[in-house]
Amino acid sequence: MNLNIALLPGDGIGPEIVGEAVKVLDAVGAKYGHTFTYRKGLVGACAIDVTGDPYPAETHRICQEAGIVLFGAIGDPKYDNDPSAKVRPEQGLLRMRKSLGLFANVRPLVVFDSLVERSPLKAERVKGADFVCIRELTGGMYFGRPQGRSEDGNVAYDTCVYSREEIERILKVAFEQARKRRKLLTVVDKANVIATSRLWRQIAKEMAPQYPDVQVDYMFVDNAAMQIIQRPTYFDVLVTENLFGDILTDESSVISGSLGLLPSASLGAEVALFEPIHGSYPQAAGKNIANPMATILSAAMLLEHVGLAQEGAAVRAAVEQAIADGVVTEDLIDPSTTGQKAYSTTEVGDFVAAHV
Repeated sequence: MNLNIALLPGDGIGPEIVGEAVKVLDAVGAKYGHTFTYRKGLVGACAIDVTGDPYPAETHRICQEAGIVLFGAIGDPKYDNDPSAKVRPEQGLLRMRKSLGLFANVRPLVVFDSLVERSPLKAERVKGADFVCIRELTGGMYFGRPQGRSEDGNVAYDTCVYSREEIERILKVAFEQARKRRKLLTVVDKANVIATSRLWRQIAKEMAPQYPDVQVDYMFVDNAAMQIIQRPTYFDVLVTENLFGDILTDESSVISGSLGLLPSASLGAEVALFEPIHGSYPQAAGKNIANPMATILSAAMLLEHVGLAQEGAAVRAAVEQAIADGVVTEDLIDPSTTGQKAYSTTEVGDFVAAHV
């Protein structure tokens, strides 16, 4: 296969972790006879520094032409610490999602047996947890209008808007994901209070008969937040709207014990983007200590998305081998193990690439 991939390393540790994912992709290409061609684009703070725009038109063109994007991270303290900044890196992320039509965020959560003690939850509670969160990404309160503040600044307002089309397309993704897994779909909403949630639940009930092999249950978002902590092994696929999904996916992410292990995909009709869920971690930038595994696992999702299931499985197996052998960065070091070595970002990437 010849595959064009847009690379958006972004800010902070982004260039380092994307570099290791590329190293692993090249190892896959060499082993299985594929050719991956990369084109880089600017996004985030680095794009503002060069162009004044967090998501330049040239970057958008590169993403559209490739159709497949590997993305690092966005964010820089000089903007985080300036609440008056009119142009911010995060604006580029939201605009990228909207303009590329990336409406479905897919976040898998797997607790590795060898790292179960690193979870903040009891081992017996999280062992075997393996579920996927599907978050609607381009609607809801983040994009609804009107949005703003009153002239005197004492009243603020946001509008949550969802159409039938937006809900149907994300539910279709979720039902199809459930079909590939344990065939249990949990629809998360707040239908007892919010009108948009009632529409979500109505449409989910209408669509369920089209997927008779999938069991569907419904949870209010506050109950779902509790159940993810109390019974993480219960869930298979969860689907929800943008704001609820933002909160629940971050809550779920800590169960594994490290943000550095969790990949994600953002899917649209024409473009698919793959990224680690963690941020730009500017304190570690340039120090060769950041965990590249989430980005490497995002590359595995990329391979599976384009139909290279065997290749994606090989990358996952190599990551699992690195964890089992203790070839991990400092965030995964067991503090109770005396003398355990912390490996560098590049050493972890070299190990995974060599074991593909």
